[in-house]
Amino acid sequence: MESIATILRFFQEGGVFMYPIMFVMAAGIAIAIERYIFLWQARRANIAYWQRIFPLLNDARYNEVQEISAGRVALGHVMTYGLRRLRANGSAQDVEAALQEGLMEVMPSIEKRTHYLATFANVATLLGLLGTIMGLIEAFTAVAHADAAQKADLLSSSISVAMNTTAFGLIVAIPLVLVYTMLQAKTTEIIDGIETSAVKFVNLVATRQASK
Repeated sequence: MESIATILRFFQEGGVFMYPIMFVMAAGIAIAIERYIFLWQARRANIAYWQRIFPLLNDARYNEVQEISAGRVALGHVMTYGLRRLRANGSAQDVEAALQEGLMEVMPSIEKRTHYLATFANVATLLGLLGTIMGLIEAFTAVAHADAAQKADLLSSSISVAMNTTAFGLIVAIPLVLVYTMLQAKTTEIIDGIETSAVKFVNLVATRQASK
């Protein structure tokens, strides 16, 4: 209970700028959770889909691959582009171009909203600094009209309160930056996995066409 009271006092003493920082924190947490779940599911779905279709691709059973429902799997969307071009008697280079086109279409859905976390981290830091500056302005204004004996105590207490917003801004910003970095790594891993699967598919097509 004492720790909760300390947190509440810290928040209350920070002033009005604590509220927008709190809003930024809430929005960042919501986006982070949504993106983590999406990327985790996307990675699992891509791996499961590739494990199903790779033996079929290896045996050139392309019709059976197309019969497997890709659903909302990003890799499935990309592979569909390549298979359509292949069935239209496209060369390995044509298939590769089609796969790149499919990848360009799925990348926005994989990358979307993640960049907001970096922006929110910067906004939280800046709001903290702005709150501190406004607090210091109010502190010096109040000190100017105070008695000489009270100026030192009043100034030190006012500055302490004003620094709360900077501290809270950094408390929000640092985790957001770390989460942003983690999600970016997961996003890159998924895109790299799709590209690797696409390259394997093109190599299989090129090898089979060269043997004809």
